[in-house]
Amino acid sequence: MTNKYLKSVKDANVKNKTVFLRADLDVPIKSGEILDTTRLKAWHPTLEYLLKNQAQVFIAGHLGRPKNEDEKFSLEPVAEWIKKALELHNELKVIDINGFKAWEITGNVFLLENLRFYKDEKKNDKKFSKKLASLAEIYINDAFASSHRSHASIVGITEYLPHFAGFRLQKEVEVLSGILENPKRPLVVIIGGAKMKTKIPLVENMHHLADHILVGGRIAENDKALLKVAHEKITGRKSSFLVADLTEDNKDITEKSVENFLQVIENAQTVVWNGPMGVTEKEDSSEGTRNLALGILKSNVYSVVGGGDSLSYLRKRNLLSKFSFVSVGGGAMLEFLSGNKLPGLEALVES
Repeated sequence: MTNKYLKSVKDANVKNKTVFLRADLDVPIKSGEILDTTRLKAWHPTLEYLLKNQAQVFIAGHLGRPKNEDEKFSLEPVAEWIKKALELHNELKVIDINGFKAWEITGNVFLLENLRFYKDEKKNDKKFSKKLASLAEIYINDAFASSHRSHASIVGITEYLPHFAGFRLQKEVEVLSGILENPKRPLVVIIGGAKMKTKIPLVENMHHLADHILVGGRIAENDKALLKVAHEKITGRKSSFLVADLTEDNKDITEKSVENFLQVIENAQTVVWNGPMGVTEKEDSSEGTRNLALGILKSNVYSVVGGGDSLSYLRKRNLLSKFSFVSVGGGAMLEFLSGNKLPGLEALVES
């Protein structure tokens, strides 16, 4: 998919209209403080555009994976962030909008409470989708990181409202389509993180795209065996494949593995990186991630980085802005580059 298939927010007549803006709100929060605002800043230009056109905006999204209404997953800190981003100083008002708890940030900007507090959101329930749609006249999806989910606020709602793509979602599709369709080669894909089992099918799919696949992260020995078996089964085009070794405490990849990865990267033209190499919350277990990041930046390749934990770590060390493109998608980015159709994008294309 490329941007030519997506109708932009600029194609929508949003002037003086009510707009449902599906945004990426899933950010790390600790004790009420947002630890990384990268995803929030990504969709802010779309909100500004809507407000310049005197639109009334209902912002909605999710935070985490709550099993029920859990205060720990409340979006109140995000409401406060939006208020500050709009340079407002008023008190937030909690209100009820058609049965939805929401914060009134201004008379024309509202934030709905965590949509995952409603079970029907994940079920993509038709009645729930219709209820969401009843809030607005136009739907804008600027939540690329959630667009691989068939949820009511991503897919179902588009059946009831004219639907368009926000600026950030368009940019993600443009950059990732370029890598998928015509990358500068050699192309190296690096996959890390803790949940390796869920990424194994994606690693397999990457063989049609990448010249080299490098896998790091907290990989248990059985995961490493599964990866190697999956690699051996692939027929036809096959990328070179390298899996990192772990340090003795299993919390990082070895120095030798980083060296091996950087040798491959030295000859690359494009690098796509998703997921850290070790436990980035602890400084003594993040050496692999740091050295890999510095090596990528030193190599002057076209570099794309994604995945929430990677972004948080790199931002804290002032390295994030040095990458060529920062994708706010984690799983969505890998799904897209694997050639899989993202339900949220497909829903925008359908008439």
